[in-house]
Amino acid sequence: MAELIAFVLGNFTLTFLILGFLAAGVAVMLKPDGFTRANVAEALLAYFILFSVGVSFLYNFVFHVFFGEMAAGFIGWADSPFQAEVGYASLGFAAVGFVAFKGGDQVRLAAILGPALFQWGAAVGHIHEIMTTGNMAPGNAGIMLYSDILLPIIGFALLWLKWSAATHDPHASAVAARPVRG
Repeated sequence: MAELIAFVLGNFTLTFLILGFLAAGVAVMLKPDGFTRANVAEALLAYFILFSVGVSFLYNFVFHVFFGEMAAGFIGWADSPFQAEVGYASLGFAAVGFVAFKGGDQVRLAAILGPALFQWGAAVGHIHEIMTTGNMAPGNAGIMLYSDILLPIIGFALLWLKWSAATHDPHASAVAARPVRG
């Protein structure tokens, strides 16, 4: 059980992605008109933003600011004052993610774009560390590295899916620009 908990917490980006998809499934099942393309696209995007941006970056903030030495060790680096700076940047991304969960298209684009640039930059740094120092620490390689690369791609794909659903469903396009309501 301890190993499972360590895996779930240590690979929080995967954990929150899965929780977001599960929440999206529940949200769609609770919709009166159920599994329409527009409902599925909206729920997947909204809950991806809530969990993979909002909750995940809030978790990252707590980890880097309050447990900086542990976070640095997980990445295979020495502790540094930059831990806090990464944490506060993560807090900013989390705040935008929480606002974007129920927000319109532009704030949702911002909630995906900012973290995407951060994550892709982090991935380049992690790959550089792997190649130059052989740093294969869990926070530098493995699921965390793949998350840095793939989560932005998933976010942009879900954004496209939402926009695409709105253009193919006359009812959805009428409400596409409005924020989601509970």
